[in-house]
Amino acid sequence: MISDSAKETPGLRYGRSLLLAVLAALVVRLTVVAFVYQGFLEPGRDYWEFGYEVGMVARSIATGHGFANPYWVETGPTALLTPVFPYLLASIFAILGIKTKAAALAMLTLNSLFSALTCLPIFFVAKKTFGLREAKWAAWTWAFFPYAIYNSADSMWYHCFFALLLTLLVLFVPQLENTTSLWAWAAFGVLAGLTTLTTPVVLGVLPFMVGWVCYRLRQRARSWLVPMGIVVLSLLATIAPWLVRNYQTFHKPVFLKDNFWMEVCIGNVGNGQHWWNGSVIPPGRAAELGEMQRVGELAYLEEKRSQALSFIETHPGIYVWRCVRRVVFMWTGFWSFQREYLREEPFDPANIFFCTLFTLLALAGLRKAFRERRDMAIFYALILGTFPIIFYLTHPDLAYRHPIDPEIVILGAYAIVSRPSFTKGESPSGPLPEA
Repeated sequence: MISDSAKETPGLRYGRSLLLAVLAALVVRLTVVAFVYQGFLEPGRDYWEFGYEVGMVARSIATGHGFANPYWVETGPTALLTPVFPYLLASIFAILGIKTKAAALAMLTLNSLFSALTCLPIFFVAKKTFGLREAKWAAWTWAFFPYAIYNSADSMWYHCFFALLLTLLVLFVPQLENTTSLWAWAAFGVLAGLTTLTTPVVLGVLPFMVGWVCYRLRQRARSWLVPMGIVVLSLLATIAPWLVRNYQTFHKPVFLKDNFWMEVCIGNVGNGQHWWNGSVIPPGRAAELGEMQRVGELAYLEEKRSQALSFIETHPGIYVWRCVRRVVFMWTGFWSFQREYLREEPFDPANIFFCTLFTLLALAGLRKAFRERRDMAIFYALILGTFPIIFYLTHPDLAYRHPIDPEIVILGAYAIVSRPSFTKGESPSGPLPEA
């Protein structure tokens, strides 16, 4: 007589394991939410901690003032943010009240859900590229990954939502080289457009992802120009309403966001001790906020452009050196061991340990992948190599790296648990597609 456990198919077994990983991830995050949510209800600076600029714009939307006022005074229409997350939070405000306890719990729960659900694409990306064993380890690692917990359960920003969307794009791309349906390419373009409207940072890596799959198609003598055109058109169609809104609002073209040069100032102008200088932007200095309120957002940001370019022209060596330090920071968490700096950043020693550890594991996994799955290794390398470039040029934050943490976790799992169970020219699930 065959037992029930023997009757289980492999799909049922890994499906159960994956479901448990998602549930475990959600439980861990919601437990953290129960301890931290009250910190978002501090009334200082008009509940500034409740989502920062996202919370302020969401409140403006919910009170009928439109997509505007990213700070705690009226500064008018804004393009400091793209629309997806502020409108999501505004919907919560409309239902549960503006910056209430219920709204805080709902937003943190939703972020926790986004992070927990990221176990799913992580699993399927790892399974597709490396194998079932690695996929299980990657999904369960994500469930308890410290940065995934922190950036969801203790954050009202969009980092965990962006991580989910970007991992879905990563899952989507390898499927495109095996489909003849132009609708699949259009769907990818729409998803890329939604991700762009969450944060345009994705545009730094998206061309390399699409370029990778188009190159693979070209190698196999298959059509790639039309599919690529479909992706571009569907992406543009998705973001076009926001571009139109910006033009109608500011009476000049504004491509998605207008804050690039302000971010350059934050990371370079003034304070040389820290990777962040809040005194050069409106949230950190009353004079800056007053200037923005006086001249308007676009004129203020034009001033920031002049300030940033002037600094780079007069201090090119310092700027290049800080870019190098930002590269090191994004991959190790290290900026300085000076006593004054560590007083501001007391958790840096722990961050340095965890960040460096996972970076080394990812590099080990990437090295192994170049030996055994060179095609996918190039894909991962393109993502990890291009995504952070914008932060090297402006200013870093470990939270900014979070959207590519899923790929780092997958490569780390591959480094630890993979076994040489297949010969050259074969994948864990059979022969590789012909190049």
